[in-house]
Amino acid sequence: QVQVKESGGGLVQAGGSLRLSCTASGSFLGINVMGWYRQAPGKQRELVANITRDGTTVYADSVKGRFTISRDNAKNTVYLQMNSLKPEDTAVYYCHSNARLTRLDYWGQGTQVTVSS
Repeated sequence: QVQVKESGGGLVQAGGSLRLSCTASGSFLGINVMGWYRQAPGKQRELVANITRDGTTVYADSVKGRFTISRDNAKNTVYLQMNSLKPEDTAVYYCHSNARLTRLDYWGQGTQVTVSS
């Protein structure tokens, strides 16, 4: 199986920055898409950004220009650099990975990001 673990969440003031990291580990033949989703209380989980193995990226309109997603294929790790954070970014951020060949989806446990005004 695959284990997915996020880190880097925390409390930050508006305008500050955080960098989230996520690593997929276990017995598998690489990862296709890796990405970040977030869910605030009372709201649906939404895509923040994702990145394919060849580097193609997709961003939610609300974070475009402020967040940057990147990955290290050798380490099966994805990063989310979050700059100019706003209180509206407050949510639990979840890492998502899709394994090659099996096409199974794997999710991390989530990491809390809280942005104070």
